[in-house]
Amino acid sequence: MSDTYAPLPTVNARISPRGGLDILSRAEIARLTDATQGSLRETLRRCALAVLTVGSDSDDPRAASARYPDFEIEVQQMDRGIRLELKNAPAIAFVDGELIRGVGELLFAVVRDIAYTAIEVQSGQFDLETSEGLTSVVFEILRNARAMRPHQDPNLIVCWGGHSIGREEYLYTKRVGYELGLRGLDICTGCGPGAMKGPMKGATIAHAKQRHRSPRYIGMTEPGIIAAESPNPIVNQLVIMPDIEKRLEGFVRLGHGIIVFPGGVGTAEEILYLLGILLHPDNAGIPFPLVFTGPKASAAYFEQIDRFIRLTLGDEAAKRYQIIVEDPVAVARAMKEGMKQVREHRIAQRDAFFFNWSLKIPFAFQQPFEPDHAAMAALDLHFGRPVHELAADLRRAFSGIVAGNVKEPGMRRIEEHGPFEIHGDKAIMASLDDLLRAFVEQRRMKMSGEYKPCYRVVA
Repeated sequence: MSDTYAPLPTVNARISPRGGLDILSRAEIARLTDATQGSLRETLRRCALAVLTVGSDSDDPRAASARYPDFEIEVQQMDRGIRLELKNAPAIAFVDGELIRGVGELLFAVVRDIAYTAIEVQSGQFDLETSEGLTSVVFEILRNARAMRPHQDPNLIVCWGGHSIGREEYLYTKRVGYELGLRGLDICTGCGPGAMKGPMKGATIAHAKQRHRSPRYIGMTEPGIIAAESPNPIVNQLVIMPDIEKRLEGFVRLGHGIIVFPGGVGTAEEILYLLGILLHPDNAGIPFPLVFTGPKASAAYFEQIDRFIRLTLGDEAAKRYQIIVEDPVAVARAMKEGMKQVREHRIAQRDAFFFNWSLKIPFAFQQPFEPDHAAMAALDLHFGRPVHELAADLRRAFSGIVAGNVKEPGMRRIEEHGPFEIHGDKAIMASLDDLLRAFVEQRRMKMSGEYKPCYRVVA
């Protein structure tokens, strides 16, 4: 084992839940303990370890396991509820032998969401072969996580952007978060570092100044990502969706507006997902504030993203977003104004403020995509298709690269069979190759170390 992954100090502990899992029937406790055994045991272990190493600066999903190879977690049944038995847990999660309170809350969120998915979602009560059934799954997971607030005007801003960004870009995300917080807006991100942490950190100061009593810093992730992107310390509500498609749907159903900061392939995946949905004819009249923003040094990044979108999806797609450079106040004002439009539209349509039911998400955007070599090579990246369908396959292409970069199953496939091959129209492939090369040159693919591409673009 290299010095980088040398074992670190550990602690043994028994933890009782705080909120959400503290009042359970005996039948519920039995189902919970059963669900976290067997095939789910390793998933629980990896996600719990990610939470216990909150604030990690690594994006290698194998790093935490290498540093804490003997870590174990067990859900124990007690007469009054459940208890977690932690063995060889990271000492950095404890202060004077006591688990940090916020870490404890996130740890039980892991148990809650993984167990709920296993018990309820996979029980057969949802029709996973229909769009309506998949949306119901997203709603039920969010409701079970208490992530929705029923009696509150629209104010939740989703912030997307890269985990691997430079210092100037990170400080800019904090400035934007600060301006959002001053205007009473809450933050939802992918829960990791970089552009997912900065807006939350900036908003905490502004919320304190405005005496915002119960701010939400929602982190939404999925098991394949959380091991590579541990939650940042600001997250006070963690939601783990079963897969990337439900995570993406969770963002657009729960959030009221979206800000995109500079990022890499994961951010490009998110952009294409949202634009593909907004370009669907059924969504033409639905207001959805969308702003791309960054410091002056990032202007060229957004120019390249804009060129790629216009080439692949057309100028109509570009009408669904605005680009604001080096102006956090303008970004926050755009979102605040957007909240008024969202509120008026939801009232007119009698739609809920807390969940965007009226948004049409095609089934193709909801189906889980398992990126292996055959699936990546089979993507249809050619002109002549409806733009929202082309966007769906472009999204899958970026999703596959994310898997090859930071998800352990994808990394194993690349190690065993070489890079994924991506085929398509010559013009699309040329633009895609330029975009990916720029991500590599700007070090947006990995936080540390040399990046070896997990893909090959073939015209």
